[in-house]
Amino acid sequence: MSEIKIDEIIRSRRKTIALIVTHDARLVIRAPAKIPVKYLYEFALQKKLWIQQKQASARENFKEVLPKTFTGGETFWFLGQSYPLRIEDESHTSIEFTQEELIIPQHLLPQAKELLVEWYRKQASDTIRERVEWYAQQSGFYYTSVRISDAKKRWGSCGVNGGLNFSWRLVMAPLDMIDYVVIHELVHVEERNHSPRFWNKVEKALPDYKQRRKWLKEHDYLLVFT
Repeated sequence: MSEIKIDEIIRSRRKTIALIVTHDARLVIRAPAKIPVKYLYEFALQKKLWIQQKQASARENFKEVLPKTFTGGETFWFLGQSYPLRIEDESHTSIEFTQEELIIPQHLLPQAKELLVEWYRKQASDTIRERVEWYAQQSGFYYTSVRISDAKKRWGSCGVNGGLNFSWRLVMAPLDMIDYVVIHELVHVEERNHSPRFWNKVEKALPDYKQRRKWLKEHDYLLVFT
């Protein structure tokens, strides 16, 4: 067991094991609820070479995510675009995203983080609800509700009764990537695991879903707000 380090095990009702190497080279295993830890280590050891290659690549390309300081020029992501921060005088009374920059009035800097999170949540709610409704109508998917969560490690999830949950952080990603997560969770209402049947339905709705999923995995470090 000492030959491989598992940083986190996430258990759920899924039926298969997934190995995930994060952008900072952590090994995360998603596994069915009842599989013993010993078996997960054995499974990881079988994939040792693949894990080591992925971790080496992650370490080479790793970019540390630092907490926001809200200083001029610092960048913030929204719908796949990076916006530099400009601190404005008292003529502005609220946070504003223009086509080129994020503007925060000087007097709001002490509350900037809370206000910006609130703004992101509102944009996420409007954007994601609209995309869910559109795809549900176009493809005949069923869902019962949409909730915007504070999840940091999952873009979305599907509840047992058809309720969909999405992290507000997803609104920092390009719209194509938001659509992929929306379709992913809508299909989960019908298919509760990641079987070939599940992926076939995802592909039917989004033929290029693999490229979108790949983008999210490679760029998730950009879509972080701390």
